[in-house]
Amino acid sequence: MAGGVPIAVRAVNDRELTGAAALTLRQSLLPCALVTTLFFLWGFAYGLLDVLNAHFQSALGITKSQSSALQGAYFGAYFLFPLCFGGPILRRFGYKITFMTGLCIFGVGCFCFWPSGIYTSFGGFCGSMAIVGWGLSTLEVSANPYLATCGPPRYSEIRLSTAQAVQATGTVVAPVLASYVFFKNTEDLTSLKNVQWVYLGVGCFVFLLAIAFFFAPIPEITDADMELQATSDELAQEVGPLGKQVTLFWGVGAQFCYVGAQCAVAGFFINYTLETGRSHATSSKLLAVAQGLFAIGRFSAAFMMKYIKPRYVLAIFSFGTCLFSILAMNISGTTGLTFLHIVFFFESCCFPLIFTLAIKKLGRHTKIGSSFLVSAISGGAVWPQLLAQVADRKSTHFAMIIPFIGFVLAFSFPVYVNLFQKERMDIAFETAGTPRDEEERSVDEKYDVSLKE
Repeated sequence: MAGGVPIAVRAVNDRELTGAAALTLRQSLLPCALVTTLFFLWGFAYGLLDVLNAHFQSALGITKSQSSALQGAYFGAYFLFPLCFGGPILRRFGYKITFMTGLCIFGVGCFCFWPSGIYTSFGGFCGSMAIVGWGLSTLEVSANPYLATCGPPRYSEIRLSTAQAVQATGTVVAPVLASYVFFKNTEDLTSLKNVQWVYLGVGCFVFLLAIAFFFAPIPEITDADMELQATSDELAQEVGPLGKQVTLFWGVGAQFCYVGAQCAVAGFFINYTLETGRSHATSSKLLAVAQGLFAIGRFSAAFMMKYIKPRYVLAIFSFGTCLFSILAMNISGTTGLTFLHIVFFFESCCFPLIFTLAIKKLGRHTKIGSSFLVSAISGGAVWPQLLAQVADRKSTHFAMIIPFIGFVLAFSFPVYVNLFQKERMDIAFETAGTPRDEEERSVDEKYDVSLKE
């Protein structure tokens, strides 16, 4: 397995058992903590994207539809690169190399903001954001399935939801920083120098993190490990062909709709707030409050999943997004803004739960399945553009009908798993504080036998 000593870049043998997927809770803490640091990075980048969307409208004199091209560039990269770049690298070279590759590409994208700012080029900013999306999509292809499979299966949803909560803290920090940096002087919105300096600092940090990952003890998890983990309980059976994984592809469709709706709400939150009479700086701070509720929601959901089945938690939170988004659309003023804040709370755990439930029991298909799910994040390039078109013709309030539709379509996934996949989703569920169960011992025993063979 890949340890703390630098090794040459070589292909990973996915038929070889490493034992990494059978780590105990204590053994999995260090590698999972290291990978969790990556989640803060793309939370911070995503939070800045929401603010830049409104900032560029003022600084460059462009429309809402034109500014949504920034999100189109960022999330468009998610459509292309997970399947044709990040996924192949992950399957050939493993997790550690994929982590470092994604970080390096992300860093290059951050540095590209400097010349874009010098030439005041919105096209340059879109290109820079596309490179950032390329790097982050590569990280997500590897980080999400790694946390879902590194350690006891019964904590899979909790591990990923906790890491996503750390990501949410990044989305809180970004708007706060923007309110004091980008909008510090509201009379000089045409200055883009602060944007350049922020991304230069982020780029330097990212390259230092890539060096740290080069020396970090990151155990490798192969297809053989995940196949054994998937067939180690009372539902043990041969994992069927990829084309018959209905839960996976339903999850992909739900993820496309959910992420698109979430990005539409966040990307035009400031525009919604401006329609209530707030200033740019105040709107940016209110976005930080909304992202704070998003982070609280993720920590709350992670705690709830110690006692409530993850499929129930997903159904509750997904329904909440539908309810409060339609209320925010139909009610104006401070009350409508309050409902929009509540939407952020209920959005919180939907992405990690759709992800972990969709790849549950996929075995050898886990890596390619995660590539499809990360590619579905490209919904963020489609739904905000739809909202922008409606907002330019009507208002941002009325345009909230677009994310409402997305949330309703995404709600079909928890309905499906609760009606037709209950046994599959509950197999590793148990309440917190239970001793190491038969399922985990069974995994270890199978590893011992397989490694001896």
